[in-house]
Amino acid sequence: MGLYTNVLFPMGYDLMMSSETKGEARARQLSQVSGDILEIGFGTGLNLPHYPQHVQKITTVDPNPGMNSKAEKRARQYQIKVDIHPFKGEQLPFADNSFDSVVTSYTLCSVENIRQTLTELRRVLRPSGHYYFLEHGLSHEHHIQKWQYRLNSIQKIVSAGCQLNLDIKMLIREAGFQIIQLNEFYMSDDPKTHGYMYQGIAKCDV
Repeated sequence: MGLYTNVLFPMGYDLMMSSETKGEARARQLSQVSGDILEIGFGTGLNLPHYPQHVQKITTVDPNPGMNSKAEKRARQYQIKVDIHPFKGEQLPFADNSFDSVVTSYTLCSVENIRQTLTELRRVLRPSGHYYFLEHGLSHEHHIQKWQYRLNSIQKIVSAGCQLNLDIKMLIREAGFQIIQLNEFYMSDDPKTHGYMYQGIAKCDV
């Protein structure tokens, strides 16, 4: 990771991802989380103000030291204890069945191995637990999909590996999750190529 990824991108991330509209979507995503909570791809901690009041502690994972530095500063503003781990989602340092709730927000688009990451999420989630996701990905409209594929290589360069053309719903199901709640929509303050959203809840498919 270089200067752009560690320093400049975290600064830009806060500006791009902290709109009121995105905050409302984060609040809807997190409204039902409970128990022992793990958030993968914690970033700069933009989810913190949107966790329910009963949440007192979360465990987080993000490999980017620049993101974690900003997250630590943001965490001091809230009454939530944040246990930050500088690891990748593909190799989580937690035992099987460790968490009641697992959270990803704008995360899956930029992990190196999305299938392995989702497999790890399922491994650390308790059988009775739930996976809460808010991810952008492949649109249901074919003409938007064409542009997502065209722009994807540029997006990966300027946004630290972020991809536009992931079928989030399919990938979650392939990882062994059953999606029990799903809302697909366009984020109103993003271009349609970048703002087709999958927000929902999944559980382990046994």
